Amino acid sequence: EKRKKFEHNGRTIYEWEQDLEELNIYITPPPGVEKNILNITITENHLCVGIKGNPPFINEDFAGLVSKDESYWTFSDGEINILLQKALVGTTWPSALKGHGELSEVDKQQVSQKILLERFQREHPGFDFSQANFSGDAPDATTFMDGIDYSKIHGK
Repeated sequence: EKRKKFEHNGRTIYEWEQDLEELNIYITPPPGVEKNILNITITENHLCVGIKGNPPFINEDFAGLVSKDESYWTFSDGEINILLQKALVGTTWPSALKGHGELSEVDKQQVSQKILLERFQREHPGFDFSQANFSGDAPDATTFMDGIDYSKIHGK
């Protein structure tokens, strides 16, 4: 699936994508920026990204809650990847950060369907859901059919 872009004044600020358990934010910093000068803080509900000694470039609340201890960031090939572990597995976030270009209804349905199919695949590994389609709106993956079986999702 294609990454979603958040743009401001015609410039891409970041791209993002989500699945059943995670949401990833991708940022391409200016040339010359090295990992050791980045200042990135992730809390349960907030993201702060900047360069040490400067005001933050991003200082916003998430559109959902994350598991802080399971979320982290990497810097590779000139791109920052912020991997956020969703606190509520199976939720469809309308945007990565609050007020930052929410998904259209069509995109929201596509993501919800993808997340629900991913849930089914994890809960029923012997079945192939790769060609499955929905007619109409996808139900909420967190509550549909008695909700998520976390023992099968997390493999515990």
